[in-house]
Amino acid sequence: MLELKNIKKYFNAGTVDQVELFDHFNFNVDRGDFISVIGSNGSGKTTLLNLICGSVAPDEGSIIFEGKNITSMNEYKRAEFIGRVYQDPQMGTCPELTITENMALADNKGKIYGLSPAVNKKRIEYYKELAAQCGMGLENRMNIKVGALSGGQRQALALVIAEMTDVKLLILDEHTAALDPKTSENVMKLTDKMVREKGITTLMVTHNLRFAIEYGTRLVMMDEGKCIMDLSGREKEKASIDDLLGKFYELGLEK
Repeated sequence: MLELKNIKKYFNAGTVDQVELFDHFNFNVDRGDFISVIGSNGSGKTTLLNLICGSVAPDEGSIIFEGKNITSMNEYKRAEFIGRVYQDPQMGTCPELTITENMALADNKGKIYGLSPAVNKKRIEYYKELAAQCGMGLENRMNIKVGALSGGQRQALALVIAEMTDVKLLILDEHTAALDPKTSENVMKLTDKMVREKGITTLMVTHNLRFAIEYGTRLVMMDEGKCIMDLSGREKEKASIDDLLGKFYELGLEK
């Protein structure tokens, strides 16, 4: 479904601070995968997501999505088939708009706007049904401005909104990191439920090793721009937090 081929990526190119993060990096995502990506800071996790979403361009190499080369495609065009939920709960929604208005924006994504009302009243019940999936009572607060919601509520809403447009790939960029433990757990359970029910291909960067082990079909560990661990099937089922911590410790000693 998605293939990164021979990717090279430099930062501060042409200066004394030049850093080569990816050197002929290759990465594949199969349809239906739910991949958890872990790694220390600077390992390349976020840059990987940015390359896929188009907010960062590779210096060399190509990005292929469903057989089409999207390397030069703008980020806003990729957003038509790639949904992204960020670490910061404030980035996935419009705080000055109500829940209904936020969902209407997502519902009309890619459509031509005329002089008709921004919110189609016939769709409000549908929006309520979607909001009810969050299990947070949002369906009873549809006229509340999103800026008044808690971080967990906004992340749950951002998840629903990301999937409203039938995206083909969902990117989760440490989407539980800014939440308290209980809310983080609830949002992760909601994530798993939605991904399973819709069968959406998902790539999730997380620092929570338990989430990486418990959820998803594949676990990838990155270090200095390389995939140093790629577990799926029985191998992933047998993995433990101690195994992952041991690998992090080993890498620390090597450095």
